[in-house]
Amino acid sequence: MHVEIKPLTTADVPDFWKLAYSDPQAEWTKWNGPYFRDELPSRSAFIEQIAAEKFIGHPERQVIWVDGQMAGMVSYNFEDGALQRWLDVGIVIYRSDEWHRGIGRQALTQWLDWLWTQTDLPHIGLTTWSGNARMCRLASRLGLKEEARVRQVRYWQGRYWDSVKYGCLREEWLTRNKV
Repeated sequence: MHVEIKPLTTADVPDFWKLAYSDPQAEWTKWNGPYFRDELPSRSAFIEQIAAEKFIGHPERQVIWVDGQMAGMVSYNFEDGALQRWLDVGIVIYRSDEWHRGIGRQALTQWLDWLWTQTDLPHIGLTTWSGNARMCRLASRLGLKEEARVRQVRYWQGRYWDSVKYGCLREEWLTRNKV
């Protein structure tokens, strides 16, 4: 299995929308911050506006490709806005039949490796919620440490969940045992 991350191209925009946003009941929507209740963009909105504003030419979002097929997305954002000193990453594998294959581990490893070369930051973080056990395991397996747990602040499906923050220091990442 060959996993790579690269920018979304204009030619791939319709296919990416179909993969990511065509099914509002897709399994991934139940795990990727479902408590925010974000609406998925329509095809026309994504193709005509959102892709250009947030994907094309924007290095903070890259597409995960597996054996030449789009599978997901990695992203980063700055928690502190314009200061750009507090970076958090994210990952989504859109098709549930691609889960449990190690795609997320490979893609997030590549993403973090690349981000360390693009910044001089001492820390990179990842925030998820306690209901997403797979993401928590992935962060731990990559060597990210649980740095904060804000208890019972994410409300989803009639109950409260914890917000969980993981992070890694540059020297920890660069000296970790690569498995």
